[in-house]
Amino acid sequence: MSERQTHFLVIGSGVSGLIFALKAAKLGTVTVISKAKKSDSATQYAQGGIAAAIGELDLPTSHIDDTLDAGAGLCDRRAVEILVKEGIERVEELIKQGMQFTLDDRGKIHLGREGGHSQHRILHSDDFTGMALEDFLLGLVSREDNIEILEHHFAVDLITEHQITGSIDPNDINCYGAYVLDLTTNEVITIVANYTCLAAGGAGQVYPFTTNPDVSTGDGIAMAYLAGCKIRNLEFVQFHPTALYQQNPSENARAFLITEAMRGFGAKLRLQNGESFMQNHSDQLELAPRDIVAHAIDYELKKRGDDYVLLDVIHKDPEEIKKYFPNIYERLLEKSGIDITKEPIPVIPACHYTCGGVKVNYNGLSDINFLYVVGESASTGVHGGNRLASNSLLEGLVFSHRAVDDAKVCISENQHSKKKYADKIPRWSKEGTENIDEWILIKHDREAAKKLLWDYVGIVRTTKRLEIALRRIDNIYEMVKEFYSRTEISKELVELRNQVLVSQLIVRSALSRKESRGLHYSTDFTENREPSRSDTILQRASLRKPGTN
Repeated sequence: MSERQTHFLVIGSGVSGLIFALKAAKLGTVTVISKAKKSDSATQYAQGGIAAAIGELDLPTSHIDDTLDAGAGLCDRRAVEILVKEGIERVEELIKQGMQFTLDDRGKIHLGREGGHSQHRILHSDDFTGMALEDFLLGLVSREDNIEILEHHFAVDLITEHQITGSIDPNDINCYGAYVLDLTTNEVITIVANYTCLAAGGAGQVYPFTTNPDVSTGDGIAMAYLAGCKIRNLEFVQFHPTALYQQNPSENARAFLITEAMRGFGAKLRLQNGESFMQNHSDQLELAPRDIVAHAIDYELKKRGDDYVLLDVIHKDPEEIKKYFPNIYERLLEKSGIDITKEPIPVIPACHYTCGGVKVNYNGLSDINFLYVVGESASTGVHGGNRLASNSLLEGLVFSHRAVDDAKVCISENQHSKKKYADKIPRWSKEGTENIDEWILIKHDREAAKKLLWDYVGIVRTTKRLEIALRRIDNIYEMVKEFYSRTEISKELVELRNQVLVSQLIVRSALSRKESRGLHYSTDFTENREPSRSDTILQRASLRKPGTN
């Protein structure tokens, strides 16, 4: 079938996409597409949990203050207030639906603590919360007749007036759905939708060392940028301070995350000689926000020439360690031969989260009409210059709910009827392309771009290194565009386009920010954490041809 019709198209099957789908199913038919299996998303790998101010001694104002502080002064306060206050209701809704969280000895929900949080407020399912939440939501989806999930379907381009008329008004763009590559047949199908929700995740795979799964290649950000959306604050790439160090990792192996909750539990960071060092970098010690801890580890490694530092939890009760971190305990014992109750864990920072993304309003609506962007692809304003731990799953719950509420208003006003060209969408054309068997070129360009970002656009940056990076990534992207324009579509080719484009946007954003703030740390500028709305905004200068910049 070359064309499908649906009321709602959801691109991505993580927590944000599934929450949107479940709520939208009350309003009409929903088609969810997943690039791999439906459970393959970054959500599945989230160990920590969901932050919510539900504790007896906790207050929403405290959670708001912690989020603003972690965001290095760049958060949108209104967005943060929405996240925290409505987040409590969204979490309570999950619990009423049957989501199981770990309980304490009194039979109440156990609340963990993570870096940057002043209170214990992390709801979790042991140390694999994301997997438990993903499974729970997929179970709810399976009982909804209005929801169809298409696995192994990869969104290539959003459909706007440009594909229909050849021209576009940048101030009045409408989304009609997407062109989607069926990976089982290699056929590009057209999915026409009244409303499209982009929930395609982040871009961790632009770096060679990342905790993100293979599917996190920046697809949502790239597609939205190519369609005309504004991209905000993409220079803020979060490196998780504690990923398992591997001396000889297999090529492109996903870094195994050691949850921040372990530091909240009492784990200490130490040099290889056993000395602690966080006291030299922050009064909050191991519970400082992620940007500060990652900078500290990076500083100590470079100062000594070491490959890793140690995360030590052996002073805690062994049975409690096994109780609260069963996944990490079993995984390290089985795969790496490390008994975390008896020996410290070698760790290094790894790319973890894309704090910037597609600029949206407080309802998740992008600059393009009828296009919502939620989850890690979006820039809602809640993360600012650095995301507070365990606010990501909460963001998905809150803003996906708000997006559907907004769509409900649009439906009541019959706004989608304003789309002029819904019956004139052309089928995907592969005219002028050929099936070129040159995978080695794709592989080489992907690896070159990854290494470039790691070497020049990492935890610590300089203007000179960023300028070198931009010249080189521009050259790579020009070659990729030329190759893309003459080659028949494939999953690897589209991922290459997206990865290199997002890499370019990260470098351009980093060069635009003339200060050190949060996750963007440049030795050429002093650090600034004062409240600011100095956002970095990127938007395509022209909309000549889909798939080009």
